[in-house]
Amino acid sequence: MDQQVSRLLLYGDLGQDSILMKLSKLFQDWKGNNCPRQVLIRGIYDQVKALLDLATDYGFDENLWQNYLTFLLMTNENSFSLITERVGELDGSVNHFAKNDFQVFRSLFHYDFSPIERDLGIDCFTTLCRYKAIYKHERRYNKNVSEKVRQLSRRLAAAQNEEEFFSLVTEHYRQYGVGLIGLNKAFRIKSGPNGVELIPIYNTDKVMLADLVGYESQKAQLRGNTEAFLVGRSANNALLYGDAGTGKSSSVKALINEYYDQGLRMIEIYKHQFKDLSAVIAMVKNRNYRFIIFIDDLSFEENEVEYKFLKAVIEGGVETKPDNVLLYATSNRRNLIRETWKDRGDMEHDNDVHRSDTLEEKLSLSARFGTRIQYSVPNHNQFKDIVLELAQREGLKVPKDVLLAEANKWELRHGGVSGRTAQQFINYMSGSFPVSET
Repeated sequence: MDQQVSRLLLYGDLGQDSILMKLSKLFQDWKGNNCPRQVLIRGIYDQVKALLDLATDYGFDENLWQNYLTFLLMTNENSFSLITERVGELDGSVNHFAKNDFQVFRSLFHYDFSPIERDLGIDCFTTLCRYKAIYKHERRYNKNVSEKVRQLSRRLAAAQNEEEFFSLVTEHYRQYGVGLIGLNKAFRIKSGPNGVELIPIYNTDKVMLADLVGYESQKAQLRGNTEAFLVGRSANNALLYGDAGTGKSSSVKALINEYYDQGLRMIEIYKHQFKDLSAVIAMVKNRNYRFIIFIDDLSFEENEVEYKFLKAVIEGGVETKPDNVLLYATSNRRNLIRETWKDRGDMEHDNDVHRSDTLEEKLSLSARFGTRIQYSVPNHNQFKDIVLELAQREGLKVPKDVLLAEANKWELRHGGVSGRTAQQFINYMSGSFPVSET
């Protein structure tokens, strides 16, 4: 193994702490008799445990060794994988080096562990290569990533030569991209000593736009703007505003489920992180994806100044906002920034002699969102329609008149009519009354 790994060029930057590099070093010590047997066994077991931990996180199964190697290929961002992500397979001298690396990976795919297992009296690699995973609920691992890793792993294992191996890997890069951005739908950001990093959100909401009852014109407007963005036409930053519980956030979250396969990704960011917006955009501007930066429940109090970071990003400085990034925000306020009567007192004597300019600066933020979509609370008839539709989807066996009477009582006790109130009512009824099995 150590000889194969040492031949890697484009994929040689795996890091000394990677499982593959550590196992390679252990196998080198075994061949050279440079380490006591018990130390070797302990070191191998440590890396097997690390591989099992990774397999649990990503739902690997069948052949964990091949799953792991496939995961390395899918997530390693190097000059070859990144350019292939952007333009697909092209003729070039770099392909020669890539095929050499893929020849190494193909040999690792079919590595014979039996000599070291016999010598050390272990069987861990045999078990890893014939693994049967314990069933896990999909909330406990990243199902989307797991399926892609296992599918590609099977195909790579069946590849007859490095040419076929090369075609399979480059096709994956072209279709899904490389790295965690290629594998995952949504991210949050984290600031640390090494700067800003994207953290995958594994268990995203499965909601689709069709799940939101009503609001057809709003959904159509959101679809139109997003689809224009995905195909490279002009599109606007979008502000979804209106009453609480009307489906604004669900509409935005549904977009990554609708358009993930078309290259859409989402980065969720909070108000206190606006200072990192420029760094986030710099990270993704050259990637072959379309990114929606999602800001949920956006609003500012009078003394908050974070809105200036947001305005700066939207308006752009010397460097314009890249074409593959849009900002989508939801808010219960159309004007985003709380306006007080004091803001309107131009004649009051205070430190700000140009209060009208200050007020205009605050109120102009929402104007930076070229697409503004209003979500209003439904009237009582629309609320009934939502309740009936959700009850039908749930398979709730309750007479219509009883259902609507109970819904009326529920909304009176729980803050009025909204899509959220209707869903909460159906959840309550489903726990209290039988539902159909279909």
